[in-house]
Amino acid sequence: MAGYTREKFPHWASQGDSCDTREIVLQRAGAQVQRDGECRAVSGQWTSAYDNEKFTDSSDLDIDHMVPLANAWRSGAHAWSQEQREEFANDLRRPQLLAVSASTNRTKGDQGPEEWQPPAKNYWCTYARAWTAVKSHYRLSVTNREQHALRDMLNTCS
Repeated sequence: MAGYTREKFPHWASQGDSCDTREIVLQRAGAQVQRDGECRAVSGQWTSAYDNEKFTDSSDLDIDHMVPLANAWRSGAHAWSQEQREEFANDLRRPQLLAVSASTNRTKGDQGPEEWQPPAKNYWCTYARAWTAVKSHYRLSVTNREQHALRDMLNTCS
């Protein structure tokens, strides 16, 4: 982790119309989301995929980086440019950003699937596929323990 800080991954970049990445993720993840003039989600309904908890207050949610920033750093992002790290931290095209319960996200921290899996086992297949897609797209390394845990999670797919 030599040299790692979250600041090396500029996140919640402007996405236009006063919206940042966080607000876009909240909008697309929720139902009946209402925003104020500064694009903040002031009401809506969200379900956290990690634990199936339901929310009506966006402040109870965190935006999780599927592949945590620190994990990406250890897996190869240390060699990227600042622009590449910003793209990764704000990636709205791949399954990298999720609105999830703050408590579950904080339990996950920067752990990979070898150390943490979503409490909702019905999400394991989706989680493992998303993790694999993000790591593959960004050409990040995968440890043997990580690969084994992903294989176990993928075995839950129908």
